[in-house]
Amino acid sequence: METNTARLTLLIDPEKKRLFEKICAAQDMTSSQVVRRLIREYIDQHAALIDQETLAEETDEH
Repeated sequence: METNTARLTLLIDPEKKRLFEKICAAQDMTSSQVVRRLIREYIDQHAALIDQETLAEETDEH
């Protein structure tokens, strides 16, 4: 798990939130674990769309 973290706040339809949390619980995962996994997968799939040098610079700044 990452040692440095940042908060991400989003708005979601209450019914979708309820269903999402129920599905996560059925898989013995928290909603945060699933969202982090989804973000990692999204980055892996789409990182090539941005300039790799720009990505490295932004990573070094944070």
